[in-house]
Amino acid sequence: MKTVPHPATLRRAPVQRRSAERLTRILDACADLLDEVGYDDLSTRAVAQRAGVPIGSVYRFFGNKRQMADALAQRNLERYTARVTERLEATGEGGWRVAMDAVLDEYIAMKRTAPGFSLVDFGNQIPVGTRGEPNTRVADRLTDLLSGYLDRAPDDDLRRTFLVAVETADTLVHLAFRVTPEGDERILEEAREMLRAYLARVLD
Repeated sequence: MKTVPHPATLRRAPVQRRSAERLTRILDACADLLDEVGYDDLSTRAVAQRAGVPIGSVYRFFGNKRQMADALAQRNLERYTARVTERLEATGEGGWRVAMDAVLDEYIAMKRTAPGFSLVDFGNQIPVGTRGEPNTRVADRLTDLLSGYLDRAPDDDLRRTFLVAVETADTLVHLAFRVTPEGDERILEEAREMLRAYLARVLD
C-alpha cells in the first residue's frame, strides 16, 4: 500500500513517481530500523543506507529523524484509515458495532504487523511534530470517516465520543502489548467490552 504522507510533514513533496517511490523506500527503511535499533539510535545516514539512496535524498524530504518519524506516523494514519474504509465497504451497513470492530481490529493488526508501528504508532510513542495531539487527529479522522456510515452529523458531540473511545482503546491496547509482545487477548477483549458499553450508552 503506497500512501504518501501529507505534504505538511515533508520539506518537499514528491512530484514525479520516481521521487514518490524513493520517499516510500526511505520511510520503509525508517520503519524497519525503528524495530531493529529504536528511535534513539536511528540516524538519517543509516536510513539512507538501508533505503539505498544518497543521504541528500533523505534531506530533500526531511531535516532530521524527528521529521522522518512524524511522516511515518502520518503514513500510518493514512494506511489505517484506508484499511478501516476497505473493511467497512466490504461489510456494508452494520451500525456502530461493526464499525467499532473494524476500527479496533485494524489497529491491533497494525500493532502486530506494521514495521515501526510499536514505536511511532500515529505519533503517540515518540514526541514528534507539532501538528496537534495524535489521538485528537485519529478521533477527528474517524469522525469524518464514520459519520456517514453511522448516519450521524460529524458534530462536536460525536467528535468527543470518538476522542474518549480512541483514548480508552489506545491506553488498553498499549497495556495489552506491554503484557505480551503479540497483545494479551484477555486485555484486548476487556478493551472491546468497555468500548461496547460506552458506545452503546452514547450511540444507541
